[in-house]
Amino acid sequence: MLFLGLLLAALAGAVIATVLTVRGFRASGRLRTAALLVGAGAVALYAWGLLNVGYAVLQAEDGGAGSAPAGPCREAGPQVASLVVGYDVSFLPLRFECRLTGGGAYVTSAVPGYVNQGTAGLGLVAATCAVLATTTARRVRPPVA
Repeated sequence: MLFLGLLLAALAGAVIATVLTVRGFRASGRLRTAALLVGAGAVALYAWGLLNVGYAVLQAEDGGAGSAPAGPCREAGPQVASLVVGYDVSFLPLRFECRLTGGGAYVTSAVPGYVNQGTAGLGLVAATCAVLATTTARRVRPPVA
């Protein structure tokens, strides 16, 4: 069920990124256009990360012979993988974690390293452009009498 939710969230992210891109190309003003296009990039990158987490969850929930430990948790090697008792998904930052018997956990490489950093960077640039676009638009408009 988690996989389906992640898949739907990733699809929603793709739709939002497309809408922001179209609005960005139709926007008037360089800062507003930049804010919308960079924001679309941030949403698209996060959606890509959601797809990666969804694939890891799909592997983890795949039952059958050789399904323990979960597929993404095997990358740590057989000694650590034998201690895996479950997994967790984190959305901020986006990651797939394997829980260990002693109460610890480790993060897998299911989500590429650039996803969280890129999403945060693009989000900050988009927010900065949006704030600048709003403040410059207020300065340019004549006061309403």
